[in-house]
Amino acid sequence: MITKLTIRNFKRFDDVEIEVGSPVVFVGPNNSGKTTALQALALWELGLRRWIEKRVAVKSAAKERRGVVINRRDLVQLPVPRAALLWRDLHLRQTPKGTGKATQNVLIEICVEGVSEGVAWKCPLEFDYSTDETIHCRPSLSNDGADVQATIIQHAQKVRVAYLPPMSGLAANERRIDEGAIQVSLGEGQTAQVLRNLCWKLWEAEREKPEKGEWGSLVDQIHRLFGVELLAPEYVIERGEIQMSYCEPLPTGRRRAELDLSAAGRGLQQTLLLLAFLRWKPGSVILIDEPDAHLEILRQRQIYAELTDACRRFNSQLIIATHSEVVLNEAARDKIVAFVGKPHVMRQSDQVRKALALLGYEQFLQAETKGWVLYLEGSTDLEGLRALAQSVNHPAANLLEDVFVHYVSNEAGKARQHFFGLLEAYPQLRGVAVFDNTPDVNVQPHAQLREVKWTRRELENYFCQPFLLRRWVEQGAVTADLFGLAELEKRKTAMEEAITENTVPVALNDPNHPFWLTNKVSDEYLPAVFGAFFGKLGLPNSMNKSDYSQLARLLKPEEVADEIRQTLDLIQAESQKAGP
Repeated sequence: MITKLTIRNFKRFDDVEIEVGSPVVFVGPNNSGKTTALQALALWELGLRRWIEKRVAVKSAAKERRGVVINRRDLVQLPVPRAALLWRDLHLRQTPKGTGKATQNVLIEICVEGVSEGVAWKCPLEFDYSTDETIHCRPSLSNDGADVQATIIQHAQKVRVAYLPPMSGLAANERRIDEGAIQVSLGEGQTAQVLRNLCWKLWEAEREKPEKGEWGSLVDQIHRLFGVELLAPEYVIERGEIQMSYCEPLPTGRRRAELDLSAAGRGLQQTLLLLAFLRWKPGSVILIDEPDAHLEILRQRQIYAELTDACRRFNSQLIIATHSEVVLNEAARDKIVAFVGKPHVMRQSDQVRKALALLGYEQFLQAETKGWVLYLEGSTDLEGLRALAQSVNHPAANLLEDVFVHYVSNEAGKARQHFFGLLEAYPQLRGVAVFDNTPDVNVQPHAQLREVKWTRRELENYFCQPFLLRRWVEQGAVTADLFGLAELEKRKTAMEEAITENTVPVALNDPNHPFWLTNKVSDEYLPAVFGAFFGKLGLPNSMNKSDYSQLARLLKPEEVADEIRQTLDLIQAESQKAGP
């Protein structure tokens, strides 16, 4: 089993160490290096196979570390138009500083460590750029003088790596291809071209065995998961194509209909691809990128259990990369590597497990990714803050576009429980909690969780005044011609009447009247005003609570309350304390 992967100068990685196990789950934001790590392991395996073919299998007497040639077209699991794209920042050569030495090639180094039959081993390989069509691979000098060839012969050569990219759909027709072409198609992400071929190879290998061997177990597994009967693949010689069908259960007495596999849902096709792939490469290190693709939530939970169980049965090591919160939480008992900053194993102490049992690992991942968390009553508050930040051109506007936010329904206890739970796992976390002004909320001081409460009833109280409602009507004018002006006057009149009917008279000209400060305007005042406005126009009310942030966007910078600016300043300051 592979236990550690060290990567230098490969694609986005300069120098990283990644602990692995079985199963292990790679998680992190898009473009954080999860797929790159899988590809590095695939490149190492390719280099290893080439070295065995040229230096071990033929019993080469070469004493020097002569490299073996790898053609770019052989990189079927990480296809690139030119070999230089494998190097980090396309950095191919360097001159050692202060050494006076000549320019040297930058080497990609990939070291895999593992344990086989109770013996720990280490196999580092280096890859040297030659041309855009060829690279050279050889054992690395960084192996502390160990006999790499002996390590390869005894342990590393037994490692087999199989990489499966995310599913790309299913082709209507699929020609029969050999194993090499299947590998090429998978490397290019063309999973749509290989599903029937994988099933055909499994069928051919297992059909003479009792109960059709692993093909029979696959049919049973698909029936258990989806309630359909998978039929054996057929090879149509005249067209050189493989056909596959399945049968759905029908009421008693009705003739069973056979449907082509292309008619099945994406979830069934994805699951069949995964389970057939595992059976195609038993005893391998299985690399799967986004196994949860096309699966709904319940299936995502189920497929992780199916994959882990199958890998144990086939004596395979499972390494997957995912964005799924469901898969992440299902993997809580296994090793999880977070690709945030340097890839590292997520903390799993007893204290952390207890703290995060109710929160979910995806919350921990967001906390580690962002470094700070914002607590609000609900999503309309976030939209309102975004609009206000844009109105005053505040730096926090960019932060609020991509923020780790947790909605707590104005319950301070929920915010504190969530924050201090995450704090157990991520001690550097910062937080800002913004609450509505209700008697049950009492803000408390804490060095890392800053709590504030609006002086007005809620955020919407800062952008609900009549002048904004009038401005909203004016900015909605469609045309400036005679008919457009007539329609605008009609709308102005309707809004004036709606405001008058729903506003306390003494508050109409007093922006500081308690009417504007203490009423929950998002539930009472604004729905009443817009309901009356649209009613007078003979139209349905199209202004929902989620649309009230439109009013905030109409505020001029000088009209935004100082309290709003201070809260935005606080959000900006706490996010900066969280660091990058």
